[in-house]
Amino acid sequence: MPAARKALVIGSGIAGPATAMALRKAGIDAAVFEARPAEATSEGAFLTVASNGVDALRVLGAEKVLAPAFTTPYLVLRSGTGKHLGRTRTGIELPDGATSQTITRSELYRGMQEAAAARSIEVEYGHRLVSVEETASGIRARFGNGREVEGDVLIGCDGTHSTVRELIDPRAPRPAYSGLVGTGGYVREVPVDSEPGHYEMIFGKRAFFGYVLAPDRSVWWFANIPRTDEPSRVARGDGAGAADTAGTGADDDGPDGVRRQLIDLFAGDVGPAVALIEATARPLPLSPIHTLAHLPSWHRGRSVVVGDAAHAPSPSSGQGASLSIEDALVLAQCLRDLPDHQQAFEEFVARRRARVEQIIRWAARINSNKAAGPLAAAIRDRMLPPMLRLTANNKAATRQFAYHVDWNAPAEQRAG
Repeated sequence: MPAARKALVIGSGIAGPATAMALRKAGIDAAVFEARPAEATSEGAFLTVASNGVDALRVLGAEKVLAPAFTTPYLVLRSGTGKHLGRTRTGIELPDGATSQTITRSELYRGMQEAAAARSIEVEYGHRLVSVEETASGIRARFGNGREVEGDVLIGCDGTHSTVRELIDPRAPRPAYSGLVGTGGYVREVPVDSEPGHYEMIFGKRAFFGYVLAPDRSVWWFANIPRTDEPSRVARGDGAGAADTAGTGADDDGPDGVRRQLIDLFAGDVGPAVALIEATARPLPLSPIHTLAHLPSWHRGRSVVVGDAAHAPSPSSGQGASLSIEDALVLAQCLRDLPDHQQAFEEFVARRRARVEQIIRWAARINSNKAAGPLAAAIRDRMLPPMLRLTANNKAATRQFAYHVDWNAPAEQRAG
């Protein structure tokens, strides 16, 4: 008998619908609650679903959500002077040849919510969680609209700035500002010298620039800018990526100001950055990049956090969405097979912590290279090519992409 019959899932981004679908697959009812109104959308940004994320979606039976995506199997690294630093893969080939995919965040959110709805899992919008209370037999969630809902467990899928995480442990570490802000955009009819579907990453003199040529010949680009002062206005993610499009509130951070900053930052770098920025009608607002490297407590009582609420890697990892989907499957397995929620939560953390924190550390090293000074940049450009060759043959790197959740294998208590 499952450790829970009904779960309250907080957040409707990627982790929320994935968790609800995995729970339904495990025979556990799930209700999803989202703070935003139904008409709210997540603008602009795009992301990569790595090959392990593609595999996890297949286990979930939701691979159709990637129908709008395109294959992005490799990335090429260059310096701001045009020096070729190396090429590395963004995933491995699955048995049928499929590999990592790039998709807009809004399309992935919509696809995940539609896949959940097809399983009769609806998202209830306008429900901002304010408190939780454990009862004699379960847990009660209270929302800002005055509604109260009861279940057996509560699962926080509410993103980097998670409310559930704060309720589990008010003293929990807060997400750390990475020292980088991000922006990006989409451009048509600007020629670039690159292979379709292969990312080009440029370590510029003053900032980092990346772009990929889509199948329709549009160019999707992003920029990471070192900025020591953390922007003062940070939107809460609420499980649906609102923080990804948060502006800083300064006049210079409007579309025209962002464009001027970027042109100045990339002037003199070899590559198409300036041309792409100039051709972009409306660059995305500058958004601070936060990470959560180590959370001591992922659960307390009948509450647990998953995805970015528990472990938030920087976008440099290319793994945020994929790790969230993996989490959903593993947690559902543990709740399906273990006799009570406490054992299920402990086993879930035992299975996931080492993997996700290793990826977070790896992504942090990439971030430090994006903000390198002149001396550090020279060392990076000398050391990166042999490091990439070593990584290409590294079994640990392969395991990152080859991770597979065996849904039919029973979860057994190994924690503690």
